Amino acid sequence: MCGRFVIASSPQLLVDRFGVEEELVGEREPDYNVTPRAVVPVVRERTPRRDDPDGPTTRVLSPLRWGLVPSWADSPSIGDRMINARAETVRDTRAYASAFARRRCIVPADAFYEWLKIEVPGRKTPVRQPWIVRRRDGEPLAFAGLWEIWRDESVADRDDPDAWLRTFTIITTRANALLARVHDRMPVVLDESAWDAWLDPSFADLGALQSFLTTAPDEWFDTYEVSPRVNSPQNNDAGLLRPVAA
Repeated sequence: MCGRFVIASSPQLLVDRFGVEEELVGEREPDYNVTPRAVVPVVRERTPRRDDPDGPTTRVLSPLRWGLVPSWADSPSIGDRMINARAETVRDTRAYASAFARRRCIVPADAFYEWLKIEVPGRKTPVRQPWIVRRRDGEPLAFAGLWEIWRDESVADRDDPDAWLRTFTIITTRANALLARVHDRMPVVLDESAWDAWLDPSFADLGALQSFLTTAPDEWFDTYEVSPRVNSPQNNDAGLLRPVAA
């Protein structure tokens, strides 16, 4: 799974890296300990507006909340259980099928965390040691994601921005050999060759889309142990990225 990640890259860097045409995020501080419900920059394609159906599709970098809330949900709290979607079942699961077909996104990240359970003599419960995973080439990771929009019926005015909540989930798959020693799942990290088709809402070959959801190769990544300070969401600084002695 993916329960914490890092997004420290500037919006401008993400605009340049992912070919974004419109940036809607604005200035933001680096987030070294992203947790569910956090609002972070996400790359997606915005279809033409209703008042201009012949207008262009635009690639945007926009702020979305982590934890997907389906359009049919009674409450946004359901998103707390939907921070990850399994690649093996995402295409057919009710909560994700519609988004898989038409609302796919890329979630940029500079790194993500996983926890290794270590049995310690004399302790009833294992110690959870955090590890960090980054790209070896220093480029941002491109997590495969899905996004949704949810209507808050308690807000009477549909034109009120507070009436709409945009959320996302990160798709996971089985871990590669490098990461399997820490956890059996990892985010789907899309190869650059898949970005355009994955983001295109008109691309309807579900089989091809499913084929993108593979395990990224070991050689893309570096991983090392970091401080247990990351366990607390209140800790959010660049020091969380420093390696610690085993």
